[in-house]
Amino acid sequence: MPDLPTQSEQTINKYWALVPAAGIGKRLGSKIPKQYLKLHGQEVLAWTLQTLAAADFIEKIVLVLHPDDNYFAGHLAQKFPDVLVVPGGEERQDSVANGLAFLKGLAKNDDWVLVHDAARPCLLLEDLTKLVNHLKEDAVGGILASQVKDTLKHSDESCKVLDTLKRNEYWLAATPQMFRFSLLCEALNSAKEAGFIATDEAAAIEAMGLPVTIVEGRSDNLKITSQEDLALAEFLLQKLGKIHA
Repeated sequence: MPDLPTQSEQTINKYWALVPAAGIGKRLGSKIPKQYLKLHGQEVLAWTLQTLAAADFIEKIVLVLHPDDNYFAGHLAQKFPDVLVVPGGEERQDSVANGLAFLKGLAKNDDWVLVHDAARPCLLLEDLTKLVNHLKEDAVGGILASQVKDTLKHSDESCKVLDTLKRNEYWLAATPQMFRFSLLCEALNSAKEAGFIATDEAAAIEAMGLPVTIVEGRSDNLKITSQEDLALAEFLLQKLGKIHA
């Protein structure tokens, strides 16, 4: 495992984790938000927060929830008493912006914000520390991603292949996505003013013409978006040693 950031580094720049979890899981088709579905008897969100909480270098975890969310307070707040809860917005970037607004009284401009999907319960501390150690001297920040392994086809609207892409040039973006606090605030504000909906934080940074660094992470840092993903996540949690058979 990579070395954890040292205490001296922490005094210069703090690391804040921000978890947008205000979605209602439309794509999954579940009656409850996907972050509250159970994996081996524990909520998806609990697995996610557990990993972030294990990172001693993270100052605080900011959890952004739907304004009508009562589940966390009733079922998980006691297990994660140090998590700071903020109401979310309509889109993911609105929720992240709300979390950043909450941090304005706490974070300095050059502090780091690590935005992590609530529905990525298979993140390993090893990848988290790898991201931090790789980017700690960077002026902007970057993302965890895994390189595409399958052959990629580019098609037209009728699903006819136009050409085959060079897969070594393509990556599957994951989270955490880690950027300087002030830059991320500015990027999301600019996106909102332009009417641009960024599907991730990196897209907002890219839209400002800033370089985003890719840090290669594990391909099993799965995001749960379908019923099939739930079964795979259960398997991966056991395979990754997060639970015991």
